[in-house]
Amino acid sequence: MSRKIANWTMGILAVGLLLVWHGAASAQTVHAIMHAEVKFLDPHATTADITQVHGYMVYDTLFSLDAKGQPQPQMVNTYQVSADKLTYTFALRDGLRWHDGKPVRAADAVASIKRWAVKDAAGQKVMARMASLEATGEKTFVLRLKEPYGLTIRALAKEYSYVPFIIPERQAVQDAS
Repeated sequence: MSRKIANWTMGILAVGLLLVWHGAASAQTVHAIMHAEVKFLDPHATTADITQVHGYMVYDTLFSLDAKGQPQPQMVNTYQVSADKLTYTFALRDGLRWHDGKPVRAADAVASIKRWAVKDAAGQKVMARMASLEATGEKTFVLRLKEPYGLTIRALAKEYSYVPFIIPERQAVQDAS
């Protein structure tokens, strides 16, 4: 097991143990003891393990990997891939909200994907084949490719390095450096 995966796993286990020890509570505050000081809160700006752990505690992803390593919808309710494998249409789940109570919108997902892809190798491969990426409604967005790319969903489900966290559009439009 690589050191990065081991560190990430230990961080998640520590948070899990803390939550189990704390038990169910009515409070809305989670107290966590992190394995290192969080120096960068921006999950698209660094691959630091502690920032990824923080990212998983604050944000979410469109897809995640199941126990067999297969991508499964996370923030996505439904998605369709056209027969020619050039058009991906995504619909977000109902009820997704940010910490301030504002709804998560397709525009947040579009801005986040574009921002993430600037830094991430898998994202860059998707973007190199991209014809367009646009919100078509409050909860729907469409990714159109110039040529089929079989790893598109897997890229959106990756759990390491630069994780494709969905963040509010107002943050995603800022430079990730």
